[in-house]
Amino acid sequence: MALNPKLENKLSKIYAPSSRLDDNYNGKDITFVTNEFGEPVTLFIGTRRDDGAIAGERYARKIVRKPNSQEILKSHWDLKGKITKFS
Repeated sequence: MALNPKLENKLSKIYAPSSRLDDNYNGKDITFVTNEFGEPVTLFIGTRRDDGAIAGERYARKIVRKPNSQEILKSHWDLKGKITKFS
């Protein structure tokens, strides 16, 4: 299942490096983890439980960079499967 283009746009922004951010998008709870450059690389989307864990789906981002550069040449999100707990 492909991500919504508006969500992909939100995830293409730069955030705090090596951090975890909790948010809401289109009525769903999301948590994403950033790499050392502040780029989201792991996404959890679904319903947040009382303990803060998310039950839903997990996506991982594949990033291809230009040689000898930090600039992103291309990237895409892969659905990795269902999750029942991420906290």
